[in-house]
Amino acid sequence: MRQVTPLTDGWILRHPDGTGDALPASVPGCVHTDLLAAGLIPDPFLGRNEAEVAWVGRRGWTYERDLTAASTAHEQTDLVFDGLDTVAEILLDGRSLGRVRNMHRSYRFDVTGLSGRLSVRFASAYAEAEAVRGTVGERPGAYAEPYQYIRKMACSFGWDWGPTLVTAGIWRPVRLEHWSTARMSRVRPLVTVEDGVGRVELAVDVERSRVEAPLTVEASVGGVRARAEIDGTHGTVRLEVPDVRLWWPRGYGEQPLYDVELTLLHGGDALDVWRRRIGFRTVELDTSADAHGTGFTLVVNGERLFARGVNWIPDDVFPSRITRERYRRRLEQAAGAGVDLVRVWGGGIYESEDFYDACDELGLLVWQDFPFACAAYPEEQPLRGEVEAEARENVVRLMPHPSLVLWNGNNENLWGFRDWDWERGLAGDSWGEGYYLGVLPRVVAELDPDRPYTAGSPWSGSWQHHPNDPAHGTHHSWEVWNRTDYADYRLSVPRFVAEFGWQAPPAYATVRRALQGEELAADSPGMLHHQKADDGNGKLERGLARHFAVPEKDFDRWHYLTQVNQARAIAAGIEHWRSHWPVCAGTVVWQLNDCWPVTSWAAIDGDGREKPLYHELRRLYADRLLTVRARGDGDGLVVAAVNQAAGGWHGTLRLRRMSVEGTVVGEASPALAAGGRTVAEVEVPEDLVPVGPGEFLVADADGLRALHFPAPDREVPYPRPEFEVALVPDGITVTARTLVRDLLLQADRLDPDARADRGLVTLLPGEEVTIGVRGWKTPDQDTARSALYCVEPTR
Repeated sequence: MRQVTPLTDGWILRHPDGTGDALPASVPGCVHTDLLAAGLIPDPFLGRNEAEVAWVGRRGWTYERDLTAASTAHEQTDLVFDGLDTVAEILLDGRSLGRVRNMHRSYRFDVTGLSGRLSVRFASAYAEAEAVRGTVGERPGAYAEPYQYIRKMACSFGWDWGPTLVTAGIWRPVRLEHWSTARMSRVRPLVTVEDGVGRVELAVDVERSRVEAPLTVEASVGGVRARAEIDGTHGTVRLEVPDVRLWWPRGYGEQPLYDVELTLLHGGDALDVWRRRIGFRTVELDTSADAHGTGFTLVVNGERLFARGVNWIPDDVFPSRITRERYRRRLEQAAGAGVDLVRVWGGGIYESEDFYDACDELGLLVWQDFPFACAAYPEEQPLRGEVEAEARENVVRLMPHPSLVLWNGNNENLWGFRDWDWERGLAGDSWGEGYYLGVLPRVVAELDPDRPYTAGSPWSGSWQHHPNDPAHGTHHSWEVWNRTDYADYRLSVPRFVAEFGWQAPPAYATVRRALQGEELAADSPGMLHHQKADDGNGKLERGLARHFAVPEKDFDRWHYLTQVNQARAIAAGIEHWRSHWPVCAGTVVWQLNDCWPVTSWAAIDGDGREKPLYHELRRLYADRLLTVRARGDGDGLVVAAVNQAAGGWHGTLRLRRMSVEGTVVGEASPALAAGGRTVAEVEVPEDLVPVGPGEFLVADADGLRALHFPAPDREVPYPRPEFEVALVPDGITVTARTLVRDLLLQADRLDPDARADRGLVTLLPGEEVTIGVRGWKTPDQDTARSALYCVEPTR
């Protein structure tokens, strides 16, 4: 049987020129984390230390350890690296085993019978990228760093939410594999289901040390077993499992997983074993034309879905630090917010098995980008061969996961070619189109034919339409954040909104930790350093000024109001687009998470704290949602009852036209009836439409509420908010004496470890809310009141 020996311990790190002392090295890991552990660099996440460690990415580094590969019990020994970041030469006692240049691939070297000093010499990623650029010529990109010339996590070169920390290291596990006669080099599982029968086809490739040895494979799944002969180096075993239980996205059903075991046999001897978990489900992408343009609707097990999505970036700029537990925690946060789709964005990585395992178990659909983002990518060698090799490896690696439902060729590159002045500057040079419309769809069609592929995001389906045409395919809505007001989300109904977002600073305790005692101000040196977006603070302030009076020299109010504005902005988009299902078939918020403490579009900040946006997503992505919007003809209002549950929603809608002083001006109780997976509209009677900035509309049904204020907050004559605060077990209760708009308990002001169970809540006079708090060690009523914020009158 194949034997595995992990090579985790005994590594050291040194400069390749031999200068400096050798340091203990952690594998998996990277140079930055080893230097941090040795106390030789400051934490780049704190203050402006990022700039102090920029030199690390410009140098070469060497990892070393002793290696004994001899095995008397096996015929062959391979040295296997699951991930090397990125350009390296591997040597054993000075003899070169090979060179590598792709972070997204694994590597295997025959070291049978060898022993000695193992060295992994990493060149600077900058040096490699600049050498490739010198060979293939300049290509445009959204950022000045040369990330498009190297097959490496692009965002390690910095992004508009991330630091520039260009890593090197053995970032995934390394091991020795001892084997005899043969081993399985690749297993490609095709999993389908039809009429309740699950079919599993396992295509097996083997590597042999003995050509003449007869080999068989035996597979088992769901109590069914089957065998097949290996013909040369290939074989296929097929199984049929009756009465399988279907795997469903969360909210639509359960997520049963089946264990698959495949054994390679020589006579009665087991040589190798492959084990995975699979799920039986069907997935289609409906891109058919209709009266509204070209659709983009995911269909799982025949059920058409409105995708409630978030974009995922690497959860740490040093991805070797992301543990299985951290993946699980972050993805449980996503599921807890009502999310059912996670898009793995193309400037990051193909994530580890831990990520996809958690998505399988939680019922989170995965949209997987190939790693291309915001640049023209050369198609010449050495990149072209690397792209195909990495695609082939990762398509097969991720195939077993039922959560994976879509392959996507790139992020924004087809759009960039058309709109970002690339076409003219390229003057015919390659830029990646051959990957997205050629190599990648060919690889997916060959290896994973039962999963849909789309060439890019955004993408209208063909060059017959603009790549970001909202009427065709996927759409990225960034004009709103960059130039206009979030109310403009309501001006169109894209077929599928794959990116849109609004910024806000991280939680207060996160800011405090990251800025190391710096006096807090929106434009302080530390805050500006932890704001990577072009004119990010300017856009924050302009977006805020359209709705609120911008606080001057009051960081706490600025911090609160920008977080309110972020939640309001995302709500404006999702409420509008969900209310237009099935024309619009999904929203994917930019973004779920952060990779360090930063002002960004994230719902969960770089320290894992949940912003108000996170809690707002729980409302916006619930199965049932109420929203008030303009009637289709623009004259009057309707309440849209969005029902994504399977059962019907029937009841009474309570409508109240109210003054900000709390007086009920008018009231009605129309019937509400929305079938399963539908949207129903209830017209608001003309006499209940609020008039002027001093009135608003309240719509209530089954514990859900929608509010409509016809004027921006800066024009609303709010009363001075009055409320009472009482401590209760594990939380506080707030009772309103006036209208209290967007009340927020910033629990991390009570204690850095404290968390609240809800975000923004609006209370009418006489209403109360209990806010659960965990992690608060010394509850105190006055402290609780000091951590409560709400909208105040502009005067």
